[in-house]
Amino acid sequence: MHFITKILIFIKSNSMQLQRKWLSLPLLLLFPIIIVGLIVTILIALFSPSDKNVIQVGLIDADQTAETQMVVDLINESAQMGTYIQIHSMEESKAKTAIQMNELSSYIVLPEGITESLYQGHSSELAVIGNPSQPMQSRIIKELIDSVTRHIRASQANILTINHYAKALSIENEARNDLLFEQFQEFLFYTIGKDRVINELQITNQVTSSPIDYYAMASWFIVISIWLLAVYTFLYKENELRMKHRMKLYGVTDIQQIIARIIVTLVAVSILSAGSFAILQHVLDWDLYKYDFTRIGAVISLYSILLLLCLAIIETLIPSKKLRLLGQSLFTGGVLLISGAFIPVIYFPLKLQELLLYSFSNEGFRWLHEIILNNRLYADYTPLVLMNMVGLLLLIGLSLGKERLEE
Repeated sequence: MHFITKILIFIKSNSMQLQRKWLSLPLLLLFPIIIVGLIVTILIALFSPSDKNVIQVGLIDADQTAETQMVVDLINESAQMGTYIQIHSMEESKAKTAIQMNELSSYIVLPEGITESLYQGHSSELAVIGNPSQPMQSRIIKELIDSVTRHIRASQANILTINHYAKALSIENEARNDLLFEQFQEFLFYTIGKDRVINELQITNQVTSSPIDYYAMASWFIVISIWLLAVYTFLYKENELRMKHRMKLYGVTDIQQIIARIIVTLVAVSILSAGSFAILQHVLDWDLYKYDFTRIGAVISLYSILLLLCLAIIETLIPSKKLRLLGQSLFTGGVLLISGAFIPVIYFPLKLQELLLYSFSNEGFRWLHEIILNNRLYADYTPLVLMNMVGLLLLIGLSLGKERLEE
């Protein structure tokens, strides 16, 4: 009971210390936001795809049948071509003008009678007209169309087989045409959507796909870490030797003062973190449910507590004030570096990525990434909870051991 009472006294003292410094404290808290904001702006500019690099492609439907119209609609709506290729449905005259104005890299022509040729087994080619000024982009489109054409030829063999047996069974023309159209749809969906199945299994690099969202979240994570270091260091007060002896006579221990500073720092930074995250969520319009905010709060709280415990352990081990501040700053920088906030973990060597699984900063940032950007509906708190327990026990053991040595 006396232990908790003394902690509450130090909590009140630290809170009053923050209130007395309310004029200088905002400058201390705004400084990391400005620095991190400038760095992130540069990184976003580097990773954001430029509109000039997007390959513009025209699509002309000369057949004007239900089948080709469906092909045009699916290609227009499909994300198969990725961010760097955009396909626009247009007339051939406009496509030729756009090629001359260097607005298109190439255009694709679905020739007249291609649907009938497909059903009858005749050969038919998709024409690709390239832009002489953009030979490399035109070549890329040609390779993509060749890949699609190979799937169409394989589909044509199956459609011809079905058509042959439908005629042998004396099925009416209307019913047979409906059957062929249904088969055409199935093969078309397979051709257009086959790569989407692969996309679900491949690793998505959020830095290049959505750099603004990724680095906005990373900036929030970095700023919180700097705030924790700044406020915790700000609350530290070097006591004279006489004061230390007097406090020991009253039964005051170092661990009580440390716990009080950790609690005050955690509460102050939590308020700032909640406010800044609310602003980010409103500006970027992240699609989050109300339970996601609870998960995010739990993850960032566990990370913050463990970071403060580590800073306290460094404080316990290093008696010199300057060396202690240097060690805490280097530790915080290293923690942020391996978290993936500055450099995504996907760019690290595979062996290093396996080791980073044991890092609490990487674990915390990874779950924030999963919840905010990947819409993950759960989070595994077990590793962070276990790391917090180890950190707390280590801090208590070192603090008690240090006091016994001083005696």
